[in-house]
Amino acid sequence: MRKIVFGLTASAMALSLANVPAAADPAAVKQAVATDYDRHLEELFLHFHANPELSFLETETAKRMAAELRDAGLEVTEGVGGTGVVGMARNGGGPLILLRADMDGLPMPEKTGLDYASTATQTGLDGKEYPVMHACGHDVHITSMVGTARRLMAMKDDWSGTLMFVVQPAEERVGGAAAMLEDGLYDRFGTPDYALAFHVASILPTGKISASEGIQYSSADSVDIVVPGVGAHGASPHMGRDPVYIASQIVTAMQSIVSREIEPLSPAVITVGAFHSGTKHNIISDRAELQLTVRANDEATRAQLLAAIERVAVNIGKAHGLPEELHVQVSVSEGTPVTNNDPQLARRLNSVMQRDLGGDVLIPWQQRGMGAEDFAYFVADEYGVPGYYFAVGGTPQAAFDAADAGGPPVPSHHSPLFKVAPRESVTLGTEAMVAAVLDLASAE
Repeated sequence: MRKIVFGLTASAMALSLANVPAAADPAAVKQAVATDYDRHLEELFLHFHANPELSFLETETAKRMAAELRDAGLEVTEGVGGTGVVGMARNGGGPLILLRADMDGLPMPEKTGLDYASTATQTGLDGKEYPVMHACGHDVHITSMVGTARRLMAMKDDWSGTLMFVVQPAEERVGGAAAMLEDGLYDRFGTPDYALAFHVASILPTGKISASEGIQYSSADSVDIVVPGVGAHGASPHMGRDPVYIASQIVTAMQSIVSREIEPLSPAVITVGAFHSGTKHNIISDRAELQLTVRANDEATRAQLLAAIERVAVNIGKAHGLPEELHVQVSVSEGTPVTNNDPQLARRLNSVMQRDLGGDVLIPWQQRGMGAEDFAYFVADEYGVPGYYFAVGGTPQAAFDAADAGGPPVPSHHSPLFKVAPRESVTLGTEAMVAAVLDLASAE
């Protein structure tokens, strides 16, 4: 059997639970969540999965989430930061706790073959029509949020304080969290004492949870580079300035930034995801466009990467004779900082997960790849909000075993084949969120 091992010291795993009293009977919570899944949450998940919507266009999803949170007994405000929804549950004195779930899908066709696969299409903000799929698990997140709200509202004798349920748009564009904050989220509803969120993870087995006591996700920036040129006939390249060639030189040169400018022990990624230019075989275009994603694990490296990209791109344009009025343009269209868990809060809640959900539920966190999250905005230094972001396993162990035996690989996030086990993902995510809130806002 395949064992997933994550590197963490033995002392970090030796969490003492002896002095941590349970706020409620975990077995009773588990049974209640399972019953709610059978009676309500399963249908809700299937609805969300089959009806995904693009970033900042999640109007129907937002309406359904608003209705679900109202039915659970929350005070609901819609239209925060665009399509964002905020549900407030006030239950006496105590901490203000933010619980966040993202709700947008991705512009790609679903090829899972599931009975409930999405066939949805939608016109994007750019006016083009796209197939849409929940290829990252946000349908799990919002379904679990509803389950969490319903369970906690049924357990008001077990906690005291205020809960802020944040249904966030546009995580896939790393813009929704910032939009809600810019729309006065904390001014209107209060600055939380804690912020919680989770992400279903296809690389983790079902029944497992993982959370770092430090960095959880990398930063991400979307960089756009416009390379102007001087158009000419393809048979007479000397008569123009070829932006395809210049842009190709930029793509190649940017690889030296990571290999020769960034400290070897500092993770960094520069990926060119799109390269567009030209209309015909024998025409030298007058414009090329590059789209990049840039990743780092600390803000200093992030700033160094962005500055180096602009320096390299602009000066390669100059080296190829572009006149000053046709200089290469570099811009950052969207970005998010590194997502760091508060160490003290993470140690506390990791202990709670082991205590309430089982001693073997917690897998030590190891960053695999450089995924990013705009949850970082909710816990930015300027707000001083301790954050806890954890991963919930979404793939049955049998699928990993089959892959190891030569079967199909487990699909990654953002794959048209992406799928998770909905029941196991939704119920464990809900149980974990309930456990965290009951510990932080214990009525005792």
